[in-house]
Amino acid sequence: MSDLWTSAEIAQATGGAASAPFAVSGVAFDSREVTDGDLFVAMKGDATDGHQFIDKAFGQGAAGAIVSEAVAHPHILVPDSAAALEALGRAARARMGGKVIGVTGSVGKTGTKEALFQALDRAHPGQVHRSVKSYNNHVGVPLSLSRMPRDAAFGIFEMGMNHAGELAALTRQVRPDVAIVTAIAPAHIEFFGTEEAIAQAKAEIFEGLEPGGTAIIPYDSPHVAALYNKAERHAAHILTFGMSADADVHARDTVPAAGGGTLVTAKLPDAELCFTVAAPGDHWVSNALAVLAAVHAVGGDLAAAGLALAEMPGLPGRGARHVVPVGAGQALVIDESYNANPLSMVATLKQLGRERADRRVAILGGMRELGSRSAELHAGLADALVAGEVDQAILVGVEMTPLADALNGVLPYSHVPDATSAITSITTEIRAGDAILVKGSNGIGLSRLVAALTNDAREGKS
Repeated sequence: MSDLWTSAEIAQATGGAASAPFAVSGVAFDSREVTDGDLFVAMKGDATDGHQFIDKAFGQGAAGAIVSEAVAHPHILVPDSAAALEALGRAARARMGGKVIGVTGSVGKTGTKEALFQALDRAHPGQVHRSVKSYNNHVGVPLSLSRMPRDAAFGIFEMGMNHAGELAALTRQVRPDVAIVTAIAPAHIEFFGTEEAIAQAKAEIFEGLEPGGTAIIPYDSPHVAALYNKAERHAAHILTFGMSADADVHARDTVPAAGGGTLVTAKLPDAELCFTVAAPGDHWVSNALAVLAAVHAVGGDLAAAGLALAEMPGLPGRGARHVVPVGAGQALVIDESYNANPLSMVATLKQLGRERADRRVAILGGMRELGSRSAELHAGLADALVAGEVDQAILVGVEMTPLADALNGVLPYSHVPDATSAITSITTEIRAGDAILVKGSNGIGLSRLVAALTNDAREGKS
């Protein structure tokens, strides 16, 4: 296996000076994540200074570091470590001869990125690189780029934003051959005012497209025209995806599959594919269609992609499903605890309504960054709870007060101040036969509730 970077290459890419020759096999900016052979990038932030963790990083096996002040370990000295990381990411993109796919959207970014990885890796094992976790911001994107092997056949990068102009900067670093917008929803609407403004900001991803590149946009979105108009200015090819027969990649038929997934017959511009989406829900069908459009655009193996989608498990915080013991029976816990906005809330509540269960329980945390529309959008979830045939709701956080008011006399609910209170509530109320959806903005901390349900044995009610 070749080195990821040599000290000479790092110095050339960043304009820094090497203290000694070395080679690295990985890159990290969090000393807690450093493993043998890594390059540690010591960055200065408002609260911490990575230079304070140099000794710890080398104690964990770092082979070299990027620093803005000299240290007693092999290093590349630069004026600004954050700028150096960005330069290293650009160099990684420049030397990569394969195809690069960029993914953004208000919902579905990480799931689509992971599904794309599985779809391409199925036919090209070990040759596909993708950003890990949700490293999708001004630091995470260059980190993910810098980690890309020089001989990768495909690179898949998630890009996020909460202000206009951020995606424009990220996409020019990634320089995608294919750029996907998964969906538009009022996520971060506090900073934009309207969904139309969010759509314009998401469409910035097309600005970085390579010559001959392809834009992939959601046909069923009310903002498809705005996305299409932006794509026309930057893309050589445009593919739409969705449930409508007018989309270039669409679901001709969908049938519930055993285990909660969906059997899909998809029509593409020059092919038809019957496959199963293992993850339950219409939103996952939509994600799968975007994946197929991207695989088609890069000339990938569609049959292998279909097999991968059938085998892909749910992601922690984004649809992972856990069967937990309760008394003499079991309950299903659906972990959607990582994030939430009105569109994703409605989609997951719809899927909850399809679950076979004696009782459907929705544990919903507040949705953040909704600005002046917060009360309206939270209260608006009442209809989705009713449509999802929810038997019991546990509402978490002060943001959920408008929804609590809207549910008075509609269905049984309790309103608790925080995740700790929600844990106490559900662990005393859980019953065998329950299907429990856990969803909220990450800052609410409902991942702790999922951990409490899935890691602890309990008797519960039966």
